Amino acid sequence: MGKKHKNKSKHKSHLSFRLNVVFFVVFLIFAGIILQLGVVQILNGEEAQEEIDRTENTTTSIPVPRGEMYDRYGRVVVDNQPLYSITYTPPKGVQPKDKLQLAEEISKYIDMEYEGKLTDRDLKEYFFLQNQEEVTARIENEDTSELDNGEVYQLQLDSIKQGEIAGYDNQTKEIIAIKKELDKAYALAPHVLKNTDISEREYSVVAEHLAELPGINVTSDWERTYPYESTFRSYIGSITSKEQGVPRDQLDYFMSLDYSRNDRVGTSGLEQEYEDVLRGKKEKVQYETDKNNQVINSRVIREGQKGKDLVLTIDMELQERVNKIVQEELEAAIREAPGPNRHLENAVAVVSDPNTGEILAITGQTYNRTPEEGESRFSDTSHQALYNSYMPGSIVKGATVLTGLHEGAVTPNTWINDRPITIAQGQKGSYTNNIGTVNDIAALQQSSNVYMYFLAMYLGGEYSNNYDMNSLSLRAGTFDNFIYNFNQLGLGAKTGIDFPYEGLGFTGEPQNPGHILDFSIGQFSTYTPMQLNQYVSTIANGGDRMQPRLVKSIHEPSLETGLGPIYKDYSPQVLNQIEMDHSYIERVQEGFRQVAQTDQGTASHVFSKEPYAKYKMAVKTGTAQSVKAVFDENGERTTYKNLLNKTLVGYAPSDDPEIAFSIVSPYLGEEASSTFNISNNIGARIGQAYFELKEERKENGITTNNSTEEAETEE
Repeated sequence: MGKKHKNKSKHKSHLSFRLNVVFFVVFLIFAGIILQLGVVQILNGEEAQEEIDRTENTTTSIPVPRGEMYDRYGRVVVDNQPLYSITYTPPKGVQPKDKLQLAEEISKYIDMEYEGKLTDRDLKEYFFLQNQEEVTARIENEDTSELDNGEVYQLQLDSIKQGEIAGYDNQTKEIIAIKKELDKAYALAPHVLKNTDISEREYSVVAEHLAELPGINVTSDWERTYPYESTFRSYIGSITSKEQGVPRDQLDYFMSLDYSRNDRVGTSGLEQEYEDVLRGKKEKVQYETDKNNQVINSRVIREGQKGKDLVLTIDMELQERVNKIVQEELEAAIREAPGPNRHLENAVAVVSDPNTGEILAITGQTYNRTPEEGESRFSDTSHQALYNSYMPGSIVKGATVLTGLHEGAVTPNTWINDRPITIAQGQKGSYTNNIGTVNDIAALQQSSNVYMYFLAMYLGGEYSNNYDMNSLSLRAGTFDNFIYNFNQLGLGAKTGIDFPYEGLGFTGEPQNPGHILDFSIGQFSTYTPMQLNQYVSTIANGGDRMQPRLVKSIHEPSLETGLGPIYKDYSPQVLNQIEMDHSYIERVQEGFRQVAQTDQGTASHVFSKEPYAKYKMAVKTGTAQSVKAVFDENGERTTYKNLLNKTLVGYAPSDDPEIAFSIVSPYLGEEASSTFNISNNIGARIGQAYFELKEERKENGITTNNSTEEAETEE
């Protein structure tokens, strides 16, 4: 009995020991857990809590409507038409499947055009989303170890056969088109899903179901409208569509200026030149997202502001009349003389205020001799006034006379007998032989070439009394002297107009002295119509070369209709004052007056007769020999010689100029020299149109928009 009791006690001691070991192990485990919790709580607690509560703030910009454009009388030239708009703002990390689901859902409420907009790739991407596992399995045996994700995806799409995507019905294609548009959106940046042909029903139904359409919103958008249609459009310019967005070759530049990829930007004309003020200030919204990229809060951190408005220097009523005048005279010249004028197809005109440089009207019209059905006879090619340069002819003789007087080559008392002269290159004379003895004023009045030749030779330090100049070799620097003085007047120099591009014309190096004589009568260098306008304006105003402008002022956006306060007013800018005695300018002005208003003037048969005589215009006519190259559909070149450019510069009234004009009509037939001068007719009618409009407005009490001039300028 005693032995049995002893064994029992021994068994209990072993059991107690094991329990103690278990308890000790459990104690160590719990101690470790408590210690770890303590470390997490005390040392890493804040970091862990931040991870739990992690959010991210992202700022995005919402576009605003562009500024509008008005003419000098406050008439709307470029407007914004409000549109219903449905937008999509995707959250961060949204997946293709999510977008497809959204497309399927919103397709119940809107119609989306898909005809001609879906590619095979669009259809294959839809098929892939619907059959992802199957398509992925098709390339399992391909070696993709060295391919990136994009290349692998392309392999998957390539495995989809044409037959598998050929049977989609219209509803499915509409879903694919919506999905394609959703894919264009960037995270947290509103993207226009649809803004054309939205019915009130679509707009309201989508608005009612916004809770079921994550990221979708209903708002308003805009599109450019042009009340004057094609008039002045060459200079208004263009903007990109929302599909085009910012130009790819300038993406980095625009992105650095807070643009979004799908923003509409100016790509030509005034839309491009004044992009920085027309674009406005985007509304900035800050979104707060959680760790699942879901938006949990948003707030506006900067209110948006519509783009600033432009007041143009253009008079749209005068612009329309000038367009019509050029079209009518161009058609008359072509139809009345189809033989001599078979290459005539363009005419260009620039009208400005010579005292301020403000452009009042600018046009270029091209005549279509063989229009197709429904096609207009005329197309607006007004860009020619800035881009194209032409041989000017005698209209530059005012600059030649000023150069000669200023440099001392001739004086007001220099008289030259106008009759043909002979040089190594052949005989040279005026358009009418033996004009007789002329001084500077008479040489302009009757357009004496010989006077200009002698002026150039006097400037070059060599001439011949017997008119035999085969050994003529003008001194070095004569051509540079001409160029310098011509540049002062705007010929051969950039005009400085507020436009993205303007041509400079061509001034080559003369190869022989005869070329310098050609230069003196406008038969060597070429100039743009805008340069010619700046030149005649400088003469008209007494010697100030004014910077031409298309924009008169910039205005803050108005809270109501009409213009807001002035943001910036462009006062007239003198680029340079010509370094010539004012009495010399007055002599050239008198010569120009006599061209138009005296019997012997080369344009008196038009400008001294009614109804034009009462406007007291001063002009200079020009005829330049020109060459035209024509390419056929096979690229074969045909060169036509012995063609003529008919040119005209002028201003009115001659004693107190209000307008200046330059007209170029290139490539008339040679016979037109004595039978028809389209540029003279255009210039006379432009002067008449200006003063008739002025009288009409006076009777109706209409002046330029003075209310904008009284507003306070803000810099």
